[in-house]
Amino acid sequence: MNDAFASLPFDTRAPDRDVQSPSPHLLDELALHGYRPLDDEPDPRPLPSSDAASLALEAAVEALSGLFLETRLEADLPDLLWSFANLFHRTVDRIDRELDDNETAQRRAQAEQDGSEIRSVELERLIALGLTLTERRNAFEFFRDHLAELYATETGSVWRPRSGSKVNHRALTAALIDSRDFLNAKKLAETQVLLPPGPRIAFAGGVDCNDHQRIWDALDKVHAKHPDMVLL
Repeated sequence: MNDAFASLPFDTRAPDRDVQSPSPHLLDELALHGYRPLDDEPDPRPLPSSDAASLALEAAVEALSGLFLETRLEADLPDLLWSFANLFHRTVDRIDRELDDNETAQRRAQAEQDGSEIRSVELERLIALGLTLTERRNAFEFFRDHLAELYATETGSVWRPRSGSKVNHRALTAALIDSRDFLNAKKLAETQVLLPPGPRIAFAGGVDCNDHQRIWDALDKVHAKHPDMVLL
């Protein structure tokens, strides 16, 4: 019997080797290549910190300036630095357009809500996407604005986009938002004095329309239907 076992191409009596879980292989792949979510998946990775971004941009501008200064390419440095900042400005514009599309999709998803889980999950996904786009836009605005400051330091000129305006949404502080809300509410209150709320009712007739009793009867019927009516 022992001779039969010895003639086999493998030893069936050998102890089982350790079975490795697939998790270590997955972790090794993530450590080697990094985690990359799919296009339709939320991205949990953090944004670059403001300090790290500032240092990286300053190092890049310093390297470019050191390369071009005191050479025949020095005259091209302002245009290059302007294009560097404009690269981030164009990215901000692109994300703004994506935000507009996301807002439209959210409004459509709100109108399509029917109590089902599918519609609810889709709306939640659009909301999460909108928040992510907002954070990305704010990050690129920070990059652009810091490069604009570095551009001014290196060239002595103010950085401006060729077209459009340079808006910083992070500058909209809570106090500024509260102030704008107050001014808008004040303007609305002043307007309402001249244009009170409610259905506006107009009465029209020729010069011979002077039967006041019929006029009052008609207005009473309208008032019964619209108690908050405004007679023009």
